[in-house]
Amino acid sequence: MLVPKKGNFINSVPVQEEIYHLTEDELNRLTFEFQKWFDEKRSVLRGRYWLIFLLLRYTGARISEVLNIDETRDIDFRASTVRLITLKRSARKKNQYRIVPVPDRVISEYLRFTKLYPILEGKVFKVKRNNFFVVFREICKKANIPENISHPHVLRHTRAIELLRAGIPVTAVQQLLGHASLNTTAMYLRYSNIEIQEILKTKGLI
Repeated sequence: MLVPKKGNFINSVPVQEEIYHLTEDELNRLTFEFQKWFDEKRSVLRGRYWLIFLLLRYTGARISEVLNIDETRDIDFRASTVRLITLKRSARKKNQYRIVPVPDRVISEYLRFTKLYPILEGKVFKVKRNNFFVVFREICKKANIPENISHPHVLRHTRAIELLRAGIPVTAVQQLLGHASLNTTAMYLRYSNIEIQEILKTKGLI
């Protein structure tokens, strides 16, 4: 699914790019297929990839930020939060980080995994990015996700839109996603004409 994204200006007329994100149904299908893939063979590698998927899905983090997590330092198991070092180029020198809450389920999945494989504690997320990309695309195909959006970054866009449409303040979403500018976050607030009409009907305004 697409929503407009602020683009360049030509002759003072804004050119719209597109933000690709998953619909609720697509996100549910992808999560189902990922868990099914993990449950079919609960191996070390599949367990690590499943945990990476869960963090991408619920934090809206960049893939590089998740792969940089050291659980012994960055996960607060009691508070169910994850510390993410913002790895966008503009923030690297400042060593910026943010604290993102995650569902208790994610923490439980991690604890179950490391109980089985304690030797991996602190290294669970240290996997090769390209290998994860290959698996992600394969599972997207099983979930009937269009090939052009079968990339982990689609979960970041999806989480942003999910949070905003749930009524989370845009400034809070900015903080959770690690956006340097509020304008970057605000672009996810754009709705299509059909969506606007449905919202007005739901609210009894038309």
